Amino acid sequence: QVEFVESGGGLVQPGGSLRLSCAVSGSIDRSYTVGWYRQAPGKLRKLVAAITSGGSTSYDDSVKGRFTISRDNAGYPVYLQMNSLKPEDTAVYYCNRMVGLDHDAWGPGTQVTVSS
Repeated sequence: QVEFVESGGGLVQPGGSLRLSCAVSGSIDRSYTVGWYRQAPGKLRKLVAAITSGGSTSYDDSVKGRFTISRDNAGYPVYLQMNSLKPEDTAVYYCNRMVGLDHDAWGPGTQVTVSS
């Protein structure tokens, strides 16, 4: 069974930066696209960045120009560099792979809080 382990979250002031890391535990096929998602209280989980096995990236408009997704040459860890953070970025951040229209089980996520 695949487990995703997110880390790197914390409390940061507006304009600050954080780098999130997504590691995996267990055997996993490393050829799939991996995404970073976030979910704020009372809101739906939303994909904010994705990266393919070949390194192609895509971003939600809300984070373009501020966030950068990358991955190790072996596929994992997958990183999310977050710059110029805003209060509206506050959420629990998750990583997961896209297996067709499905995902693996969700991990615990890592809390990012942007507040002055």
